[in-house]
Amino acid sequence: MANGQWFPPEWPDRIRALADGSLTPVTPKRAATVMLLKETGSGPAVHMLRRRASMAFAGGAYAYPGGGVDPRDDDHHVRWAGPSRAWWADRLGVDEKAAQAIVCAAVRETYEEAGVLLAGPGADSVVGDTTGADWEADRAALVARDLSFAEFLDRRGLVLRSDLLGAWTRWITPEFESRRYDTWFFVAALPEGQRTRNASTEADRTVWIAPAEAAAAYDRGELLMMPPTIATLRQLAPCGSPAEALTAARSRDLSPVLARARLVAGEVVLTWPGHDEFTKHIPSGTARA
Repeated sequence: MANGQWFPPEWPDRIRALADGSLTPVTPKRAATVMLLKETGSGPAVHMLRRRASMAFAGGAYAYPGGGVDPRDDDHHVRWAGPSRAWWADRLGVDEKAAQAIVCAAVRETYEEAGVLLAGPGADSVVGDTTGADWEADRAALVARDLSFAEFLDRRGLVLRSDLLGAWTRWITPEFESRRYDTWFFVAALPEGQRTRNASTEADRTVWIAPAEAAAAYDRGELLMMPPTIATLRQLAPCGSPAEALTAARSRDLSPVLARARLVAGEVVLTWPGHDEFTKHIPSGTARA
């Protein structure tokens, strides 16, 4: 039985175009996504959303809340608590301005798409219920980019809690894709008093599911996912609690994972270094995998 690996039909032709030099790779945009975890009594569950089938990129695939960096995420200093920007720059392998933007994007996108806010009045507190009408008005303004995240925090007297995030992995969209992202994956625990909801216009369903259960559904072909999603689920499965996942994040290798495509004996071979399960062999002249 086929698994749930997302594989667009146009990829083989684009891979061949890249190999023969007729396709110029686009520059990837920085992005962040968050694997939000909660304790269930029998281990952690992760919050996932299903992208609408009409979406041009990964339609129908299950993913985590996330998205691209807003240029204003590094405009000026965001109200901040937890490890310093310098610490995050070293951890993420970027400069301090980029580090702020990536961490800010992770927190902002989690609020925009799941209604969960990793921020509080001080360095040791987190906001409670964020489902009120006034919160929703601010969330909608963030989505519309009428309000920057820094302005949002200032207005509410909140600080971003960077210590509630753990950097997990980094994946870069393959060079043959038309939409490319340099994405940092984070883990975080659902703050007490907050609840998730489907606040994203790009998703038609959200679920809380054990990582191992989601991976098993992918293996049966029941859940469609992109390689980084299923890879991170398999990595999360051994963690017995959200706290254990956050501890594990401290020593995770953040070397970027980038798919490679090459021509071998008349066929295209697509590989993700360190992730052999995603290897594809595409015969020459075949339009689909």
